[in-house]
Amino acid sequence: MSHKRLLWLRNGAAALLFLGFLAYSANDLAISPAKFVKGIPSLLHFLARMFPPDLAIVPDLLGAMLTTVEVALWGTLLAVAVSLLLSLGAAKNLFGGNMIVYTVSRTLLSILRSLPDMIWALIFVAAVGLGAFPGVLALTVYSCGELGKLYAEAMENIDPGPKEALESTGASLFRTIRWAIVPQILPEIITYSLYRLESNVRHAFVLGMVGAGGLGFELNVAMRLFRYKEVAAIILLIIATVACIDFISAKIRARII
Repeated sequence: MSHKRLLWLRNGAAALLFLGFLAYSANDLAISPAKFVKGIPSLLHFLARMFPPDLAIVPDLLGAMLTTVEVALWGTLLAVAVSLLLSLGAAKNLFGGNMIVYTVSRTLLSILRSLPDMIWALIFVAAVGLGAFPGVLALTVYSCGELGKLYAEAMENIDPGPKEALESTGASLFRTIRWAIVPQILPEIITYSLYRLESNVRHAFVLGMVGAGGLGFELNVAMRLFRYKEVAAIILLIIATVACIDFISAKIRARII
């Protein structure tokens, strides 16, 4: 049997196994278009109870909105600072390819991003209590795992020429990073950091629902009290906040990069 035929049979078997798993998982998850269609009237009834939104409460929510943005901002800033340090060890082309430093750094970054930020929030709420601070810690830890990996990969993809030229002159690691690496990865660092900020604003709303404060907490309270018109107003404010952050981020990215 030819190699090409064996490859075709192997790929076909893998495709069949994958399709079989999809069929099994769809049944296991009770995925049913008919059930969704049947639930549309209930969904429409729920949405109808949310209108018109109670916009009179918006002024009282501005403080919570500011808290949410502050949580996202601090979580991102702290994560950027820590991630830059961790990414130095997680890049193969730095520290002389030291596999111990590389393995430890990569393992730590994997651990940090292995748990969702919601789980980290629950852990920090148990440690320091309710409020915005555990939300900051949760976003910092989870964002470190993601940003550290992205920063490290950006460092590994640099043009080695400038780095090797500086090293040949006996330049220190700090000078090599400052003059050969930072100029090459700065646009990517800015892009990744701004994107993480945008994501953290969205995540901060969710974290608020587990006790981390902000608009997420207010949304959770309104839902529990069946104040659906207030829920609609909070959702509109969340959408407006995210849209504003995305707009500002895009302007900063266009001006700097």
